[in-house]
Amino acid sequence: MNRKVEQGDATRAQLVAAGVALFTERGFAGTSTTEIVRRAGVTRGALYHHFTDKERLFEACHAEVQKDLYARCAAAASAAPRDHAAQIDAGAQAFLDSCLEPQVQRILLREGPLVLGRERSLRFDDPYCSRRLLRAALVAAARDGLLPAEHAEPMAHALYGALDQAGNVIAAAADPAAERERMGKAIADLIAALLRANGPRPGS
Repeated sequence: MNRKVEQGDATRAQLVAAGVALFTERGFAGTSTTEIVRRAGVTRGALYHHFTDKERLFEACHAEVQKDLYARCAAAASAAPRDHAAQIDAGAQAFLDSCLEPQVQRILLREGPLVLGRERSLRFDDPYCSRRLLRAALVAAARDGLLPAEHAEPMAHALYGALDQAGNVIAAAADPAAERERMGKAIADLIAALLRANGPRPGS
């Protein structure tokens, strides 16, 4: 039984890896299930054993790219000085760095909202969505008096919206690296200004 489970997990991983590569190269509409099973080296039956349709496979690929991005943002925030603004900015800068990568540009920024629906960007229930990291960081900042507690979740939406838009601008730029630098400075200033404006007043 364990051997069968391992084989099933390996097959699923092959399908997801093939899906990430093909959806990045050709997009959701331009990728066929025939190409996916050929790239993965598995049968069509194996594909439909793990995923009911191409959209469910895309969802798994989206989650895989998201999981990697989450880990990088979390690691960057953890490595920053123990200062809320510095940690939030470090995670944000890691997010912007990822927006130079083709799989993030195509699968997360462009295709994800079209295939899976933009409603996902209004929720916090995707376990590896970087919005969750942002909300947790802002809740922690609120506990330390840097912003009103009731602002933490709305601000997470607002900041993530700014990061998402910045990512799309980077992806579409003629010079993505230069645009990344420009957006990074603006986001750093925005985070610093938001926490400074909402922080404790002198003598309070």
